[in-house]
Amino acid sequence: MIRSLTGFSTRRPWRVIVVWAVAGIFVTLMGQTLVFRVTQTDSAGFLPAQYDAAAALRIAREEFGAEPDADAVTVLVARRDGKPLRETDQQRVQDVARELSAMRLKMPWTDEQIRGLSEDYSQVPRVALMTTAPDSSFALLGAHLRGNSTDPGMHSLYRVFRDRAQQEFGEAGLRTGFTGGLADVVDRADAEETTQVVVGLLMVGLIVVINVLVFRSVLAAFVPLFAVTVVAGAAAGTVVGAALLTGFDLDPGTPSMIGTVLIGIGVDYFLFLLFRFREELRKRPEEHHRLVAADVAGRVGAAVTSAALTIVAAFATLGVATFGQFRVLGPSVAVSVLVMLVASLTLMPALLAVTGRKMFWPSRILSEKAGRPGAAGRTGELVARRPVLVLAASVALLGALAAGVAGVRMDFGTGGTPRDTAAAATAREIAGALPTGVSDPTTVYVTADDGRVLDPAELGAVQRALSEVAGVGKVAAPVFDTDRTAARLDAYLTVDSQSQRARDLVSGPVRRAVREATPAGLTTHVGGTAAVFADVATAVDRDLRTVFPVAAALIALILVVLLRSLAAPVVLMLAVGLCFAATFGASTLVFQHIGGEAGVTFVLPLVLFLFVVALGTDYNILISDRLREEMAHGGPARAAVTRAVRHTAPAVATAGVVLAASFGSLAVNADPSTRQLGFATALGILLSAFVVSLLLVPAAAALLGRGMWWPVRGVRDRRDGTGPNTSEQLSRGSEAARQVSGRS
Repeated sequence: MIRSLTGFSTRRPWRVIVVWAVAGIFVTLMGQTLVFRVTQTDSAGFLPAQYDAAAALRIAREEFGAEPDADAVTVLVARRDGKPLRETDQQRVQDVARELSAMRLKMPWTDEQIRGLSEDYSQVPRVALMTTAPDSSFALLGAHLRGNSTDPGMHSLYRVFRDRAQQEFGEAGLRTGFTGGLADVVDRADAEETTQVVVGLLMVGLIVVINVLVFRSVLAAFVPLFAVTVVAGAAAGTVVGAALLTGFDLDPGTPSMIGTVLIGIGVDYFLFLLFRFREELRKRPEEHHRLVAADVAGRVGAAVTSAALTIVAAFATLGVATFGQFRVLGPSVAVSVLVMLVASLTLMPALLAVTGRKMFWPSRILSEKAGRPGAAGRTGELVARRPVLVLAASVALLGALAAGVAGVRMDFGTGGTPRDTAAAATAREIAGALPTGVSDPTTVYVTADDGRVLDPAELGAVQRALSEVAGVGKVAAPVFDTDRTAARLDAYLTVDSQSQRARDLVSGPVRRAVREATPAGLTTHVGGTAAVFADVATAVDRDLRTVFPVAAALIALILVVLLRSLAAPVVLMLAVGLCFAATFGASTLVFQHIGGEAGVTFVLPLVLFLFVVALGTDYNILISDRLREEMAHGGPARAAVTRAVRHTAPAVATAGVVLAASFGSLAVNADPSTRQLGFATALGILLSAFVVSLLLVPAAAALLGRGMWWPVRGVRDRRDGTGPNTSEQLSRGSEAARQVSGRS
């Protein structure tokens, strides 16, 4: 199957390239246009129905008409001279609020949007007076806009609303400030725009520079990057299309995660091909380059397929998670990696077949002596000569880093808004006069078990109990739905609703007080940002206990099947497990113990486990495949280890740096959780490549020898210089050469 795909691609390379170019660009454009139709920004929507915050959200939608894509914006209105609002000012605030509520906002269209496909968010906003500061220093308006808060089109509409409000209030001598919800998102996007562009360019530049230094070739630097970029876009588009067809929602971070993962993985796979292609061209200078490309693609394709299927299986285990964001991320990454695998077996071999030896122009790299040991050769000799020392040093290093995990705490913070944005400044001004949670209340929903009309007197006990909880600054009067069968109580916390203190407050004292004060025959549910993330914490904790062992067992099973061995998978799983512990410990040390942050982001253990174990296994499979091949050639096992490391180290090292750079670009993000994910994953990839794959695993192979492939006796101590089925391979090679010559 693998050789059939690679063989067809190298025989008909232009057909394959044209199909990928046309289909890839089309699917990429469609995915970028439609992605905002399938993303859900409300974390509560990903919670299982049995959680309290999910039940509160259901009542909010069914009884109070809350919309899944509603974006709340808090508008602060104050006098320019800093004096308290006068009666005429307050009247003007209410008049402008009514005018804004009757004014249709038209979304500006840009060149990036396609009419008929992109969402048109033009609408009439709902604006109403929320409250006035006790000292009348400002008034707060609540504005509700409908749309996907991550869509640039929605950002444009918000800017139209903001400019219109500033103009209307400015004519009356009043100033405005905007915070909460959509205002935070837009200000964050504006603050990070330049940084993200610069980081993206630096990442691309780093990949190009690395390839130029390694291959001393322009084509070898740019062709893989262009090809992988097209494939990554097509993969993301495929996920968006699948979401549209199946009706499931994506987390807003999923498409960007896919892009980051696939750029790194795709370049890795292309590098594996390029290094082996260069090696074989040196060995077979007179042979037609298409024959060499077909042979290389078939050999490397088997290892790449094994590595890709390991990643797919690892992320597929997220299907057993209860938290919706995990369940969405797993299949999305799995589908994307499958698309990249198909490209690795078709598009990449086709590009090698078309470019041939020109891929390495203008370098004379193909005419250089391949026997020079270099750093890779010296590393292989060191591992083979001192395997016990190398193994002990590797384990000691990883073990020392793993010790940093002591005292680790999980942080469920959402990241908040950068402190230097206008939205953050407005929030601080509001917090100086009102409870911190006034713009994002914790909400208690009350319903009768028999569906009867609620008596306002019944709510008094719940309202009083809430008011007496330390940390609750104020409880608003009950708000009833149209038929008075449900009521809403808004509690304004004295702490930031996105903080750990708020989640502890809501999950503990608030819910306990509400539960104890609820009269018989009534049911209460606590919702809001703090309640949602408190329940998310519980769901994630349960999922970690389930996904970890399932993923580890499945990856181990796949390695047994792929490597046809019991000993080798044990070595690899122990190695990647130690690497995961070392990366997690180092991240805890950097961010929590040294950096002073509340803890490591709650998604770090799961994402890190999957990426480090799955992606790190890529390099282990590549080195293991080469170890098996070299041992099959005969001679001492340690000599085979030397050759395997010498030939594989450049590919693994280069691929590791490229993939680490791809993930490392996330480490400069303004969001703390994203920074942690970027740093930790990049570190994990580097440890996997340089410590585990190039030192620890080869050292173990040097000690175990051919026993590493126990109990299968497929790797024999042959001393005739040939591996199994060599004559058959030579026969197939001669026939393929005649076919190529005939077509030429």
